[in-house]
Amino acid sequence: MQGQRVLVTGGSGFIGGALVDAFHTDATVRVLDTNPRGDAPDDVHVIEGDIRDERVLDEAMEGVDTVFHQAAIVSVEASIDNPLRSHSVNVAGTLQVLEAARRHDARAVVASSAAVYGDPDSVPISETDPLEPTSPYGLEKLALDRYARIYHDLYGLETVTLRYFNVYGPGQSGGDYAGVIDVFLERARAGDPIPVHGDGEQTRDFVHVDDVVEANRLAADTDDVGAAYNVGTGRAVSIERLAEQIRDAVDSTSPIVHTDPREGDIRHSCADISRARERLEFRPSIDLGSGIETVVRNR
Repeated sequence: MQGQRVLVTGGSGFIGGALVDAFHTDATVRVLDTNPRGDAPDDVHVIEGDIRDERVLDEAMEGVDTVFHQAAIVSVEASIDNPLRSHSVNVAGTLQVLEAARRHDARAVVASSAAVYGDPDSVPISETDPLEPTSPYGLEKLALDRYARIYHDLYGLETVTLRYFNVYGPGQSGGDYAGVIDVFLERARAGDPIPVHGDGEQTRDFVHVDDVVEANRLAADTDDVGAAYNVGTGRAVSIERLAEQIRDAVDSTSPIVHTDPREGDIRHSCADISRARERLEFRPSIDLGSGIETVVRNR
């Protein structure tokens, strides 16, 4: 990363913003976002625009060594409510980014999702397990995933796809099960009941945003391109236990209450990170308890 010129699409979002904050001291960083944040570091060049706008994208990509493609509609619910809009941004937009990267000879590090696996038969989930998405969002991420591989195979474009599991950390708001950490924290601090869907025994692999940043950094430098990598911790926690940990972190007496199960909810999810560990030398370093503390301190 040292001395590189990089572009972060969606660089004002949760993960994109974390990449910008981490990379700008070592690299020349540019951001492309439809709604740029006002607190970007002074040495970061921010461009307001849409990844589907070829002219703006070419301006943003000029001279770039690596593009970290984070721009997306990151919501299963939104993809169900408006699949055409979600597809336009998540698939057609990604195709524009890959084409621009090809024109400008830039490596593309692309954000995918564990949603590509759907409801797995067993955990942990490896990259070679069946890809059976159960939502338009998951299908869009699978298309993105495949396009990145094809652009490498057909055109020689250096691509790396990162399949994020449940990313959390300071600065996050909303977003399926990772966003539930903020919901639980707000309820616990207020002393209000903490709602847990179903029996609370469903499990997820929560990975801290700082570890996700490190995975992106490693992806920018690896020689093992043209492949997809799981980005998680390899450890799962039940949603019931998560609620208890958050409640304990703020010394709350909030009761945990069980609500109706979410329709179509995946029962268990956990990443097998062997490939990322072996090829990228990815070593997640923040356990869930320590990660929750970072969220508590920053809220």
